[in-house]
Amino acid sequence: MIMKQNETPLYDALMVNKEKKPISFHVPGHKYGRIFSNKAKSTFEKVLNLDATEITGLDDLHAPEGIIADAQQLVSHYFQSDRSYFLVNGSTIGNLAMVMAVCRPGDQLVVQRNCHKSVLNGLELAGAEPIFVAPEWEEETNRYSLVTKASIENALKQYPEAKGVLLTYPDYFGRAYPLKEIAQLVHEHELPLLIDEAHGVHFKVSPSFPTTAIDAGADVVVQSAHKMAPAMTMASFLHMKTRYVDDRRLRHYLQMLQSSSPSYTLMASLDLARHFLANLNEEEVEAVFSFVEQTRELFATYDHWRVLPVSIWDDPLKLILEVKRSTGFAVAKVLEECRIDPELATTDQVLLTFGLGESFSIQELNERLTEVDCRLKKQPKHATIKVDQPTIPSVQSLEMSYSDMDDVPTEECSWGKAANSIAAEAVIPYPPGIPVIMKGERISNEHIDYIEALIKQGARFQNDEIEHGIQVFKGESM
Repeated sequence: MIMKQNETPLYDALMVNKEKKPISFHVPGHKYGRIFSNKAKSTFEKVLNLDATEITGLDDLHAPEGIIADAQQLVSHYFQSDRSYFLVNGSTIGNLAMVMAVCRPGDQLVVQRNCHKSVLNGLELAGAEPIFVAPEWEEETNRYSLVTKASIENALKQYPEAKGVLLTYPDYFGRAYPLKEIAQLVHEHELPLLIDEAHGVHFKVSPSFPTTAIDAGADVVVQSAHKMAPAMTMASFLHMKTRYVDDRRLRHYLQMLQSSSPSYTLMASLDLARHFLANLNEEEVEAVFSFVEQTRELFATYDHWRVLPVSIWDDPLKLILEVKRSTGFAVAKVLEECRIDPELATTDQVLLTFGLGESFSIQELNERLTEVDCRLKKQPKHATIKVDQPTIPSVQSLEMSYSDMDDVPTEECSWGKAANSIAAEAVIPYPPGIPVIMKGERISNEHIDYIEALIKQGARFQNDEIEHGIQVFKGESM
């Protein structure tokens, strides 16, 4: 089959089906948008008339032989994988599936400490034991963002029975690292390298972006197409290029974990996102970079923050403001009040994310930043609560296995009494969805100070009543 990246087989088939104006005696119940709430019918109908199901000619995601198979093959050709799959339940499903494809109960997996919560959930479902490797602090980023070959080698020496390595590349802020040398090391151990590349789907577009995980030698890669490419929310890809991971086992878990009623509009958006990426020309890409640079220069004219520079390890579509006299949360709040929505905030940074095109007017942004400037200048000066992130061991395992956790009762514990207890739940600021404390990790005073500072600064958590304390395992305090 000759791959023509200007084709969109899945989207085209849905359009043909729409033009037939079929009488639907099948699900979904909105009947191509003909039955829908009048309040929103005019808004949704153009999407709903493509929202079909597995009728004749529209293929089946879980056993593709027609248009879905063709669309996935086009994705594989573009990303240069052996096989690629559509994910309609987000990168979460891809992370769960690749962990479970590699790990069986009791197996060890080397995992980057600041991984997404879905990786930890995959390990728990698999009954595997995570061996955490902490990224190193980088002065350039003022974050723990550097993963090194030496740190992975150290972990594999300490835990020679590990079944593979799972890393995040790039991190949420778009920071990459020398992945190719790590892939070579992992393969020397005859192990698979699994990559959560949620924020790197667009790296193939230009050499100005960091190297893609597949090109660096990764075995299984999960990408959130919706994060940095023009796809609908939850639409993601999974790519394989490996001799270390069983494709049948991976497909088994994808079928088990993904919806048996996948959204055709989500899949069509993946077909179109791949088409968009594959057909961006050099002139269009340069226009994007020019637009981003204009925006960076505009933000740099204000004294409330420093715009972090972009190196060869950074995604140029991520703009990071390092806040000077306040907190990232406070600055993000003012930006939102002035109708500028950032991606996330931390204690001292605010992350802004671009798309692969001009999505706003520089003039309009300038007008809104002028209002931001006025509001920040009028804010009363308060003492800034800043606490260093907890010290992270370079290599770390959990205090309890996931199987043991099932048999130990839990109790609510106030933060004042939680030190030296073992957490029975993860503490997760969201975004970015990276646990500060992991389920099964012993709680330190540094953890408590940091979390209490985040609460005071206004961070959002995926924990109920986080200000009151945390669930811990009974009788496991030191």
